[in-house]
Amino acid sequence: MPAVWRRLIIFSVSLVPFLWLVYRTVTQQLGADPAKTIVLFTGEWTIYFLFITLSVSPLVKLARWRWLMTHRRMLGLFALFYALCHVAAYLVFILGLDLSRFFSEMVKRPYITAGMPAVLILIALGVTSTKGMMRRLRKNWVKLHRLVYAALILGWLHVLWQVRSSYFEAVLYGVIVLVLLGIRLYGYRRRAR
Repeated sequence: MPAVWRRLIIFSVSLVPFLWLVYRTVTQQLGADPAKTIVLFTGEWTIYFLFITLSVSPLVKLARWRWLMTHRRMLGLFALFYALCHVAAYLVFILGLDLSRFFSEMVKRPYITAGMPAVLILIALGVTSTKGMMRRLRKNWVKLHRLVYAALILGWLHVLWQVRSSYFEAVLYGVIVLVLLGIRLYGYRRRAR
């Protein structure tokens, strides 16, 4: 299949959660607390796209899906897209655009303190994801883009520190984080030898 068609399919499929959220919003199917539903939904899809993006390299190596590598940047940009939707939904629907309240919430709630640096990292990675920035930054580009691992860990902490009752989802996410980072650590150690 030509890369253009694959790109179009991946782009369309990646937009489905957002379109589903819009549909549920328009048809008033968001439950008793629509604001909370929107914030949680966009947050979940942010971490899902981080998982998907960081699964590309292992899939290329293990399953030999080299074609997938050309789409990694777009998947990473969708992680950024959902992260920005998550922050915007929180600012608009929960805080009513009260920025002073946002800063006080950031101090009071550790999960926001963990989440905001993760979003800032994703913004930096999104801004520098172009081929032009790769040429300008050279070796520093790789170092900068390794911060995605920090964003992943901070995203997981963001989820973990919000848990009120069941830790199942947070533990599951933690296992996925460990697997994704463990694969990379194993690869680095093998190359070092």
